[in-house]
Amino acid sequence: MNKYLIFRTDRQGDFLVTAILVKSIKRNNPDAIIHVVSSIKNYDYIKSFNFIDEVFLFKKGLVDRIKLINNLKKNKYQNIIIHDKKKRSKIIAFFLNKEKTLITDVSANISYIDDIKRMLNLLNYNFDLSDLNILNNRALKETNIDHQIKYLKDTFILFHFDEKWIYKDYISKYTNIEPTESELSSFFSSIISKTKHNLVITTGIKSPAILNKIFSSNVNSKIFFYDNLSFLDIEKIVVKSHLLISCHGAISHIAAAKKIKIIDIIDPSYDYSKWTAHFRDYFPVNRKEFSELSKQITQLL
Repeated sequence: MNKYLIFRTDRQGDFLVTAILVKSIKRNNPDAIIHVVSSIKNYDYIKSFNFIDEVFLFKKGLVDRIKLINNLKKNKYQNIIIHDKKKRSKIIAFFLNKEKTLITDVSANISYIDDIKRMLNLLNYNFDLSDLNILNNRALKETNIDHQIKYLKDTFILFHFDEKWIYKDYISKYTNIEPTESELSSFFSSIISKTKHNLVITTGIKSPAILNKIFSSNVNSKIFFYDNLSFLDIEKIVVKSHLLISCHGAISHIAAAKKIKIIDIIDPSYDYSKWTAHFRDYFPVNRKEFSELSKQITQLL
């Protein structure tokens, strides 16, 4: 029985790329046992995937790292895959029982999906397009959001407005795309007017003040606002949507896995193509002043 250990000690979006590799391994070898070392940020999310057999939590303290090594040493791994490229992961892997260690090799000219294909080739496995469908057959626990989604019987567009839209809360060197309250309200109206669909607004753990101002007085029956959602709840909304509009992040990878149309706001100073080369029905839009950005998004609807 083949046993694999995969290191993914960063964030949910990063794991969603790794999940393609895991699903492909499981498809090629249904009896494979897959263990993942995760960060606290993606621990609960990784545990929700039924093709992961066990998840080990990485903690930063020296004592915790020693405990993790001792726990992992109880297993004999045929392959250890360092998919996060972290030095800490390589050090931990050094002390473990394994036959082979593979390290991701993503550079300016190699995308993650190409690197996954490279790794599969080294494992004598093949890649299939069905491996991109990592969210199929997900059985998530029912929460309040499930009951709320039931009211969204008509097709809806999802607009995810998180800290990446707020200039002071995001990377300062990136182009400022923060809208005024009137600009954002007008943009919402233009989406509904052009598409005739309902509009769902989601946000991160911390809801931007501008949304609270808008929805404290909103009476538009075609707009639905959900805040303080877990990442699993956001996934449930994304997979029911017709189109996702968001700044690039983990939510983009959810939509890509379900082959949902994505209008992805990116900054031209960073090469996102290595993350998005496998995306389907994908429309990237460079960050720019919101008055121009909103026009370009509306044209793509």
